[in-house]
Amino acid sequence: MKDRKRTNYRRRLNMLKSGIPRLVVRKTDSSIIAHIVEFRPEGDKTIAMARGTDLKKFGWDLSGKNSPAAYLIGYLLGKRSNVKEAILDKGNMTLKKNSFMYYVMKGLKDFGVDVHTNEIKIDEERLYGQHISSYYPNKTGNQFSAVREKVNNIREEFNKTLENIKNGK
Repeated sequence: MKDRKRTNYRRRLNMLKSGIPRLVVRKTDSSIIAHIVEFRPEGDKTIAMARGTDLKKFGWDLSGKNSPAAYLIGYLLGKRSNVKEAILDKGNMTLKKNSFMYYVMKGLKDFGVDVHTNEIKIDEERLYGQHISSYYPNKTGNQFSAVREKVNNIREEFNKTLENIKNGK
């Protein structure tokens, strides 16, 4: 049988006892989803949610599950939540270098939410999609033609979308 990670109930109980809203971030096949959740005895209550598909309303036409999108999702979540602080509830996930969770936390922190964590490890080049734009020039074919121009200008797309989120457009 596959070795499964188990819930650390002591850590979870301490997180719930703190009374600080939790930042819950998950990745699906097509998007990153982030929630701010409060504990209630009758069941957790979601205060706010943002996901990669929400970014389309603000002009983001690229993937909703890459590092730049994760940052934008975190920033949008901060704008929607009206909370002053949050603690990361990573569940059984292990945080690795360049994890999308760091980018969500950075976006939330840049909005002004105090994210209770020791360190947010992000790479500035990944934040602005340098790793994405360096991948595409080597690719040929029609499947990339629709996004090639946007990928080549991904930093501009990122900045435009961030401004649209800030201005509520």
